Amino acid sequence: MRTTMDRELRESQLPTRIDQVADLAPIDDDTDWLVLGDDGGLTRWNPESGDADRVATTAARAEPGRDPWAGRELRRRLHVARNGHFAAVVNDYGRFGEVLDLRTAKATMALDNQGDCEETVPFSLAFAEHQQRTVVVHRTDWNRLDVSVAATGELLTDRPAISATHGQSHPAHYLDYFHGALHLNPTGTHLLDDGWVWHPVGIPAVWRLDDWLSSNLWESEDGPSRLNVCGRTSYWDQPMTWLDEARVAICGIGDDADSIRPGVRIFDVGHARRDGLWGMQTAIELARFEGPSGRLFADGGRLYSADTSGLSIWDPEQGSRLGTVPGFSPTHFHPGSGELVQLTGRTLRRWAAA
Repeated sequence: MRTTMDRELRESQLPTRIDQVADLAPIDDDTDWLVLGDDGGLTRWNPESGDADRVATTAARAEPGRDPWAGRELRRRLHVARNGHFAAVVNDYGRFGEVLDLRTAKATMALDNQGDCEETVPFSLAFAEHQQRTVVVHRTDWNRLDVSVAATGELLTDRPAISATHGQSHPAHYLDYFHGALHLNPTGTHLLDDGWVWHPVGIPAVWRLDDWLSSNLWESEDGPSRLNVCGRTSYWDQPMTWLDEARVAICGIGDDADSIRPGVRIFDVGHARRDGLWGMQTAIELARFEGPSGRLFADGGRLYSADTSGLSIWDPEQGSRLGTVPGFSPTHFHPGSGELVQLTGRTLRRWAAA
């Protein structure tokens, strides 16, 4: 096994027009990044050429004075559509955000997830494509996601609100689930939701986006394609990534926060089994291996983990570590350029995964 990868780290300096960075996000169909400044400015930047253009400014509502829950501090989060036409600025562990059209520099949607334990999860949001339109999946209540057209705000998932009465059977389509971070698979057909249920158990779940938008408005609640991945007591909001179209890697080996140990579990979300511990249908677990910790990324069949010690590269089929990049702890991956990046001060450190 190679213990140290020989590809060199490259460095690019932030443009002087960007002061402090709140977040950045890749534009998948290009090699550019969109950078969110503390002043609300959105700048499209190419680290290779140095080209930088301010394309919009967000007015997403701030939420000062919030107390952190379990160490989770409210933070600005940037999402970008793969084609680079739209962005969303949201408050992770908060309520508010907005969608912007980067071609016109105008906001198209104000976002509000209505609160209710919002401090326990990042703001649920993901961009996708449907029928040649960019759509945005967003949390509109603690147990409800909706899909809207990014350009206009047109709601595509209009359905009645379903509530439950204590002590009575739940009505059809009622979902007792706090939606969390959303992860779209590489071709945009499935959503992975890192949510939880009371009392409290983290239960990542997946379902088909096309089925939701084309045939069943209740697909995200109880549709045929919805499948729980696994269950873990008091453990959610954890690193996870799609390895390919049907396999997901999830950090943490174990079923309870008190006994979780470092490592990953790999699941096939196309097949289900009855989980004896949780008594529910869950995805087939293909493998588990110890070692990976911190953020997870995947590309071309390899798995990457990044913690305070640096970057590790893994073979998910064998569960073996292929190499390391010590002292490099990336926070983002760019599918277009194939680079993992870490912002240190005003320097973007870049390492080519491919």
